[in-house]
Amino acid sequence: MTAEQLSKVIIKGMEEKKASDIVVMDLRNIKNTVTDFFVICSGSSDTQLDAIADSIEEEVFKSGQENPWKSEGKSSRQWILVDYVNVVAHIFLKDKRQFYGLEDLWGDAKVTRIE
Repeated sequence: MTAEQLSKVIIKGMEEKKASDIVVMDLRNIKNTVTDFFVICSGSSDTQLDAIADSIEEEVFKSGQENPWKSEGKSSRQWILVDYVNVVAHIFLKDKRQFYGLEDLWGDAKVTRIE
C-alpha cells in the first residue's frame, strides 16, 4: 500500500470514531523528514482517543494486514502516536494539540483539511 493509500485508510479509521479537525500534512518535499505524511486529529476525551487509535489499527489491518511499527501514548491518553513508518497518525486531546502545535512546527508542509 502506498503512503497516500495508507493516509486515506487512517482517515477512515479516524472518521469512524468521530475524530475532529482531521489534517493531512504532506512532508515529502521537505528535507530530512522522518516520514512522508502526518495525519492529525483531535478527540474530546481520553476514551475517544483510545477508540480512534484502535479504529485506525483495525482499518489499516483490514485493508493491508499491516500492524503499526510503533504505537505510543496509550497509557497517558493525551497524545497517541500510531507510526506506520511512512505515515504517522497523531491523535490529540484538543488542548494538547494546540500546546504542541505540530502544524506550526512543520509549516512548510502541504496541508489538507478533511471536511
